[in-house]
Amino acid sequence: MPNIKPVFTRCSSLSCRWSGTFYTLFGLFLLVPVLSVQAQIGGESTYQFLNLVAGTKQAALGGRVLTAVDYDPTSGIYNPATINPKMDNQLQVNYVNYLGDVNYGTASYAYTWDRHVQTFHAGVTYLNYGSFDGYDEQGNSTGEFGGNEVAVSFGYSYNIPWSDFYVGGNLKLITSQLENFTSTGGAVDLGLLYYDEDKAIRAAVVVRNLGTQFTPYNEIYEKLPLEISAGFSNTMKNLPLRLHVTLENLQKWNIAFSNDANAQTDLDGNVIPEEPGFFNNILRHTVLGLEIFPEQVFEVRLGYSFRRAEELRIQNTRAFSGVSAGFSLKMNKLRFSYTHARYTLASHTSLFGVNINLQ
Repeated sequence: MPNIKPVFTRCSSLSCRWSGTFYTLFGLFLLVPVLSVQAQIGGESTYQFLNLVAGTKQAALGGRVLTAVDYDPTSGIYNPATINPKMDNQLQVNYVNYLGDVNYGTASYAYTWDRHVQTFHAGVTYLNYGSFDGYDEQGNSTGEFGGNEVAVSFGYSYNIPWSDFYVGGNLKLITSQLENFTSTGGAVDLGLLYYDEDKAIRAAVVVRNLGTQFTPYNEIYEKLPLEISAGFSNTMKNLPLRLHVTLENLQKWNIAFSNDANAQTDLDGNVIPEEPGFFNNILRHTVLGLEIFPEQVFEVRLGYSFRRAEELRIQNTRAFSGVSAGFSLKMNKLRFSYTHARYTLASHTSLFGVNINLQ
């Protein structure tokens, strides 16, 4: 394998002029969903597993990170523009002990061909729903049944010459089996990344799951879970800290909903429902993440998802919903990582990951 250095280079005069154009486009991406769509998310499309957290690092940083440009090839599953030569010959495997008996995992690998062709990526996401007891209309047992879903992705990222811009794409093949119903489909992810290495600034826009079902479960074709996200990150100059800010689900602006538990009753006995305001809705799009000692032998990661915290909040109880934390430890050519994500008092999940340097 040839010794290839990362292609991320210093900002040239041409790329510096392009950066202004990027931020203009970046702002437009944020405005389009505001002007176009008013709806909530969830339960409107099939293959929802495509938007699950891909790995331990992403989970620890709040569940959504678009600007992780490092050794971990898992980030290429969510934003193909982050595929880079630092991932060359790196294999990452993640396992998630999810809610109930549901388990899922991801595996990803990247290979750099050369400086000109740059880097290719392959990833697998697998979800197993466990086993269920089946019954017919009369309540007679029909035995156990299960369900699983798999997505295989092939990705590529390219550095636009003489610039700090990177474009990437994933092609995904999807298969799903729920009891005796099966479905197949295909989708693409598109990513745009701006990375100023001198200023340690990264910004990204990602459109995920543009595609269709090839064969439906039962004659009716369903939509895929389209998601548009934008992200920004910055590494502090004099502190070993990296801050991530992600705006998720920009394809739908109004994702806040009225919680009946937050309704109030006036003196006349009239029930006044909760009405989430403009800034409350903005916060539900926001995910914050913090890395301590980024890309060092030992890393600490913290995250907070405002939407998860609000939707799973229990009245008058401190459950720390929306909080996630994790770490990674490098030992020779292995890096072990762990993340704990909090949902409610009765529900949390653990994620385990191993990165293997195959060089």
